[in-house]
Amino acid sequence: MQQKLEDDYRHKGLRKKLVEEIHSKGIRSDAVLDAIGKVPRHLFMETGFVNFAYKDQAFPIASGQTISQPYTVAFQTELLDIRPGDKVLEIGTGSGYQAAVLFEMGARVFTIERQRELFLKAQSFLPKLGYRPRFFYGDGYKGVPAFAPYDKILITAATDQIPPELTAQLRNGGILVAPVGGPGSQEMIRMIKHGTNDFETTRHGYFVFVPMVKGTSNHEQPHKKKKK
Repeated sequence: MQQKLEDDYRHKGLRKKLVEEIHSKGIRSDAVLDAIGKVPRHLFMETGFVNFAYKDQAFPIASGQTISQPYTVAFQTELLDIRPGDKVLEIGTGSGYQAAVLFEMGARVFTIERQRELFLKAQSFLPKLGYRPRFFYGDGYKGVPAFAPYDKILITAATDQIPPELTAQLRNGGILVAPVGGPGSQEMIRMIKHGTNDFETTRHGYFVFVPMVKGTSNHEQPHKKKKK
């Protein structure tokens, strides 16, 4: 049974409380808080978890992945310092929730997903809510060089090192944010690019993400609808 796209006063009230909670945990950007307050997170959840959508927790989605904790989404987004019109590459579309938050902030979002099931679901679902990023099915380690350079790059899965293919796609002055480390715990890294091999790196605490995996979930390309 398909979930109805309803966003009522109860949901909006719960979102307001969620915004207050993540603000109390240290998120200060009004733009980030406003975006979190607008995106209907319950519509991104698997049906069994819908009633918990506005708890500040991560929950399972398809393909062994998770929808990130709202605080974590807000934290990464705040580090990116999004400005309206920024060209942002997101590595790991997942449920599409993070892409929606970026879109609400006025970013031009390019998002890539290696899990075919998640790619197809997000590609179909997000436009129904008015969010229209550019979707790509492929290996996140390679990024989307055809549309580079990007103002900001966000990696939403744990990587043991920042892929050089991605830093090459970041413009000078651009910002990359990623959780870096092995299984169990990763350190949030923020890199500002000043030149080809010149990066200003800062560290922002520890988090837990699902691992970033090379390649795609299968060798098929997503089916394209035939024109009638």
